[in-house]
Amino acid sequence: MPSLSSLRTLQRQAFSARIAAPSCRRYASHGSGPHYNEPTGYLFGEKPLPPGQKRKKEAWENVWYVGMYGSMLVAAVLLYYKPDTSINSWALQEAKARMEARGEKP
Repeated sequence: MPSLSSLRTLQRQAFSARIAAPSCRRYASHGSGPHYNEPTGYLFGEKPLPPGQKRKKEAWENVWYVGMYGSMLVAAVLLYYKPDTSINSWALQEAKARMEARGEKP
């Protein structure tokens, strides 16, 4: 049977291991340390080009422009042609129809 002091030592080791558990390696972060783009001080992280050179577009940029502005155009057309479902326009049409049914001029 182990002695009382050895049991206390084992208990302290287990307790200290439990406290230190949050400082273990985190598998959700995929490695150690932050993995983000450090700020460079340049707009969008791009260095200014020397005079006379043009900026080369990346492959995703044209798709983004077509998708963003195309969806805005489609939304504008749909909003322009959406049906009028307000209660005021319905009530006006209903009042005109009832007045005409009674023979009155609206």
